[in-house]
Amino acid sequence: MPVYVTLFKWTDSGVKNIKDAPARMAEGRKTVEHFGGKMLGLYVLLGDYDFVSITEWPNDEAATTAALAINSRGNVRTTTLRGFTEAEFAEIAKKLP
Repeated sequence: MPVYVTLFKWTDSGVKNIKDAPARMAEGRKTVEHFGGKMLGLYVLLGDYDFVSITEWPNDEAATTAALAINSRGNVRTTTLRGFTEAEFAEIAKKLP
């Protein structure tokens, strides 16, 4: 399945209720599974973003639906990126003229 990297930033509401963040992360994991994804990793970060998830999805539509569901709760804003393995990239590169 395609891999996606999602960068998260807490909203004011998310920071205000930061003690609830572990439970919200667990709920986010359930949302991923509900929409057909698989959580490969979740890491809290230092720097410009608050945490990152690495997930697998059957397609862009499933990834987008879950992102919208998670964002609609009002505790985070996300940026999602499609990731390619080295092997996938090698196949893409072979197609170049």
